[in-house]
Amino acid sequence: MGELEQTLEYGAWPSPIDAALAAAHDGQPEWVGFVGDEAWWTEPRPTEGGRRALVRRTADGTPRPVLPAPWNVRSRVMEYGGLPWAGVMRPEGPLVVFAHFTDGRLYAYEPDAPGAEPRPLTPLSSVGGGLRWVDPQLYLERGEVWCVLEEFTGDKPGDVRRVAVSVPLDGSAAEDRAALRELTEARHRFVTGPRLSPDGRRAAWIAWDHPRMPWDGTELIVAEVADDGTFREPRTVAGGPDESVPQVEWAPDGGLLYVSDRTGWWNLYRDGVPLCPREEEFGGPLWRVGQRWFAPLENGLIAVVHGKGAGRLGVFCPDRGEVVDTAGPWTEFAATLAVHGSRILGVGAGAHSAYEVVELDSRTGRARVIGAAHQDPVDPAYYPQPRIRTFTGPEGREIHAHIYPPRHPDHTAPEGELPPYVVWAHGGPTSRSPLVLDLEIAYFTSRGIGVAEVNYGGSTGYGREYRNRLREQWGVVDVEDCAAVALALADEGTADRDRLAVRGGSAGGWTTAASLTTTDVYACGTIIYPVLDLANWGAEETHDFESHYLESLVGPHAEVLERYVERSPLEQADRITAPFLLLQGLDDPICPPAQCERFLARLDGRGIPHAYLAFEGEGHGFRRADTMVRALEAELSLYAQTFGLNPPGIPTLELSE
Repeated sequence: MGELEQTLEYGAWPSPIDAALAAAHDGQPEWVGFVGDEAWWTEPRPTEGGRRALVRRTADGTPRPVLPAPWNVRSRVMEYGGLPWAGVMRPEGPLVVFAHFTDGRLYAYEPDAPGAEPRPLTPLSSVGGGLRWVDPQLYLERGEVWCVLEEFTGDKPGDVRRVAVSVPLDGSAAEDRAALRELTEARHRFVTGPRLSPDGRRAAWIAWDHPRMPWDGTELIVAEVADDGTFREPRTVAGGPDESVPQVEWAPDGGLLYVSDRTGWWNLYRDGVPLCPREEEFGGPLWRVGQRWFAPLENGLIAVVHGKGAGRLGVFCPDRGEVVDTAGPWTEFAATLAVHGSRILGVGAGAHSAYEVVELDSRTGRARVIGAAHQDPVDPAYYPQPRIRTFTGPEGREIHAHIYPPRHPDHTAPEGELPPYVVWAHGGPTSRSPLVLDLEIAYFTSRGIGVAEVNYGGSTGYGREYRNRLREQWGVVDVEDCAAVALALADEGTADRDRLAVRGGSAGGWTTAASLTTTDVYACGTIIYPVLDLANWGAEETHDFESHYLESLVGPHAEVLERYVERSPLEQADRITAPFLLLQGLDDPICPPAQCERFLARLDGRGIPHAYLAFEGEGHGFRRADTMVRALEAELSLYAQTFGLNPPGIPTLELSE
């Protein structure tokens, strides 16, 4: 290829990574488990309406779907869901219990039984959001499954109760709710599924209440299990208002294992004694019930997902106090683990590979991919080469970020041209951006647009002190940190100062909108299913789980009402001067479309170029391939029009004023 053919301005590089390819690879396997010797997990199906398929790896080593479409193995408890299935192997074959997203019911299914169909175990409800289930634990000897019930008692988001419940496996509760047996009292607003001790005499679970979020403070509760299956004498053994316990398990010998951040880092404990005190995380924010950062093996070892700013898979030896990490290309493991004998299941990804199901043999240290194996859909030369960076923000504070410069195997930009960059603000905001291959990022970088993922103050993975930087500072610290990274890239000659953009979804959508209303750093922005109106979001418009989240992120509503007004992008809409794209699911119960509509009404007639794309059937987080294609192409078109780029083959987004 000649020199003239290789030189092309940023944003005009042709790329084989189109929006359809990125959409087809969106999502990741989740919720691993063993059913006998078989490894099972869930996988996304973007081209099948965004459903989650349950998959098993059979004896011949082939991953096979357990249920056909439209079965959707996904829970909606607390809207973000959680562990949706449990299984056990019997002499006659496997038995699986799962939550079906469409109707919320819990079902039992025997996939190897001829002619078998899923049969409901729980009733329907016409009240509010109905009855929902998460974090099931199968106990065949008791003929029941323990899980968390979320029951709506009215039509308002706050009309809800959650308790741990025993569901009979015989199906008697499918028509008669009275057959359900409540295990815990409804004195706590939120609970996880109880775990039964090896001797069957004790149960342990986690609970918390408004206004705390589970990363602020939770209680670890242990109760005696009577012969009739009732819980007696529940007592709090760890946790508190300022101590977060996100996971608890029983060791095979009956010891109580849990993760706590009482020292400022989520570390592992056994019966109250720290096992591996380090300034790194062995846990994370409990956004979904059933997340697992550790799993005890029968030989006393413990599989752990741990790290600082990362989640490595390792095997911890309590006797030596040492962790041996898995060798391989994976830089990040998700909060899902399962063990069977010496085998450990996890879901890992790397900077050049997407999430895949990984099996580790704790005896040999050998790790291999057994499901959802990454296969390069294009030449990896089109993937970005990420750089882990630490920047300095206001008051000298550290800001962690991943920088993805433009990269193309056949094209470079003209000498002296600086690339446009898009700052990505993650959701949560109590979360972080992992360092993994994401074809949405490659969609931009392979065309000559850089991406900067900012783990701003408030992100997890860096200890409680870093996490607490956002307390009462949402809309300030996150905005400042993103701007500091963007400007630093421009100052050092990495990015074009005049071609900076910001984008994010959910809490990241808030940060994007707040950035456009309070700074002049960005030439445009992409706002995705955002929070825009603080005063009415909370208990008025969002779901119960996050209805008091702003008490810590912004401050007590009754005491600092003016702060809610001052920081709301809705109230500051007249300050926006940059073009923007607003993307929203019309079935979003977390960030409802009404906020977008009010925001746009404030901008009516002001002459700000913008586009609003609302998608039927989409909730909080786009799952359908056609939606993701439309959203990505629209986002690229916004940057093209704002930055003067010429990406080939991209439909032009019509901007209104």
